[in-house]
Amino acid sequence: MFKRSAVIAASLALATLGTATACSSSGSSGGSGSSGSGTPTVRLMVGGIDKQIYLPYQLAQNLGFYKKYGVNVQLSTETDGGIGAEDAMASGQVDMAGAWYNHTIDFQVKGKAVEDIVQLSGAPGERVMCANGTNVHSAADFKGKTIGVTDIGSGTDTLIKFLAAQKGLKTSDFHRLAAGAGATVVAALQNHKADCAITTQPTVAALEKKNIAYSAIDLATTDGASASLGGMWPAAGVLARTDWVNSHKDAAQRVVDALVATMHWINTHSAADIANNLPSAFVSNALVTKDDYITALTQDKGQFLPDGLMPAGGPKTSLATEILAGNATSSVNLGTTFTNDFVIAANKLEGFTTTTTPAGANG
Repeated sequence: MFKRSAVIAASLALATLGTATACSSSGSSGGSGSSGSGTPTVRLMVGGIDKQIYLPYQLAQNLGFYKKYGVNVQLSTETDGGIGAEDAMASGQVDMAGAWYNHTIDFQVKGKAVEDIVQLSGAPGERVMCANGTNVHSAADFKGKTIGVTDIGSGTDTLIKFLAAQKGLKTSDFHRLAAGAGATVVAALQNHKADCAITTQPTVAALEKKNIAYSAIDLATTDGASASLGGMWPAAGVLARTDWVNSHKDAAQRVVDALVATMHWINTHSAADIANNLPSAFVSNALVTKDDYITALTQDKGQFLPDGLMPAGGPKTSLATEILAGNATSSVNLGTTFTNDFVIAANKLEGFTTTTTPAGANG
């Protein structure tokens, strides 16, 4: 999971102020609570809400889709030093997490039932950025280097270990540094505390514009992920505890309805249209200008799936990553880590034509 940049946190808090109301009391069968009108309320924490890889959650709010489909979604974001979104969901602090699918596998290994109910991207949306002069062009070049990840044990940490293992490297062959995100990643590369770092847009655009680092490994698009990871790699989705989903099916369906509509909207609109419907602090801040943000999103927009379906082969590719990284074994039951049922119903509701081949019960 990702940790947020402290530099952006203050402006982000101001930008999102007013998009969520105070938490309702739990107990409604439709959600974690309900407003005066009977609309179910769902608390959703995102693993870095201003990152491009996670933009659909806030975009759905700004487009009015949660309201359209009759659910009050209270958005929040994890912060540096705070609890991760997936852990907040698993512990019941929030109902849902905007996080990577692979956490469902991690939780199953730990004996916890968590499932992905809508899949927003088919690639991590990450790039391994390496400081100019390091001459790193593949994971084989990690040997003896310091590689920045958002946090030790995070999804980016798993990806780095997997990429290295593919090239025959052990974790003892290189050093992993918790570099955070945003400004802290820029500083780590600029000050030579890290030789490379795995990060997302708009940080990638900032590093390139400042001529600090270059993209050595592309995991930002479905094509790039397939080339480096062996197949489409489902990343951003909505995760919830299976017991919560089973007892709040109406609320879960409404959230999925809103996000499926958002994915179709993203698929049929330009990067500029998307940027124009996000908070200004997301698209223009100390790291990036709005023009840079749009350019970066245009480049990496292909990570987003058009219909919210978990793609065929995606869970298997994710599990293979976890196994090679040493986080799981083949005994994981992929069929309980995701469901396409809510997404299929959402697409039927609006008469959307789906183009993603859905994963079967075995992933």
